[in-house]
Amino acid sequence: MFNLGKFKFDCPIILAPMAGVGDRVYRNICLENGADYTVSEMVTSDPRLRTSVKTRRRLQEVGSGGIRIVQIAGADPTILATAARYFVDHGADVIDINMGCPVKKVCNQMAGSALMRDERLVASLLAAVVTAVTVPVTLKMRTGWDLSNRNAPTIAHIAQDLGVQLLTVHGRTRDCRFKGHAEFDTVAQIKSDLTIPVIANGDICDVNQVNKVLNYTKCDGLMIGRAALGNPWIFGRMKAALRGQVIPKAPNCEQVVSMMKHHVAALHEFYGDRVGSRVARKHIGWYSEHLGDGKAFRKVFNQIESAPSQLLMFDNYYSNAQGMLAA
Repeated sequence: MFNLGKFKFDCPIILAPMAGVGDRVYRNICLENGADYTVSEMVTSDPRLRTSVKTRRRLQEVGSGGIRIVQIAGADPTILATAARYFVDHGADVIDINMGCPVKKVCNQMAGSALMRDERLVASLLAAVVTAVTVPVTLKMRTGWDLSNRNAPTIAHIAQDLGVQLLTVHGRTRDCRFKGHAEFDTVAQIKSDLTIPVIANGDICDVNQVNKVLNYTKCDGLMIGRAALGNPWIFGRMKAALRGQVIPKAPNCEQVVSMMKHHVAALHEFYGDRVGSRVARKHIGWYSEHLGDGKAFRKVFNQIESAPSQLLMFDNYYSNAQGMLAA
């Protein structure tokens, strides 16, 4: 059991922040299906981009209520601290600092996981943000820059000493990106060394891994990323496994199609018909992996341009054997 500000959690299962995926629509769906909390998509600390359409959408308040965590990225302590104050003034309950993104364009700005190469800069950034705001500051990072430089335990101590209140650790280095397998030895070491909560992240893909990872690392919760794509039911199933309850069955075809329609309709409402229809395609790509005819479904869906026709495709799916092709 631990607190983040006024919020209390007992071994939470959390949706990872995923740029271009974890928008307000999907965060709400995951909350509705058992996620304990979610984190916003990463937003830049650059003040010039603060009022851009992309940033405004990423900062839309979570409609289902609960804790509002805004993840920020940057490499300048003063700018990062100013951004943190701005987002707190606009409703953030927690500020999360991104030190885990391995994407090249982020690392080229010496942000994301690139920061792990400079421990002095990390200390300056963390001190500046913790001092700047009155809400909890958390940190998401990787195990290090590359396999020869797994310095996450050192950075974890720096973070705790400077007042960071929670760490999330992805069990890969920046150099690993998403290749190979996550390792939890470093995560377990960090947890054993610290007194603040530590969340484990990386390759936690099914209910069988929940207690396995928690028992091995002794962490205070789990963060789920890619395994939740097209699969919001994973949170409820993992929570049941955690509590020793009967694990709900995987969704059947009818439940998958119903969720797809619900998700796509919400995307249309959030982004507007044109953009929402395009954003829907990637989510349908993930959802349709649960369908026996998923490949054919995706092929037809991705050719549909209008929002009403996208929704009609779901209605037609069960109306006749060739319903989806008629859409």
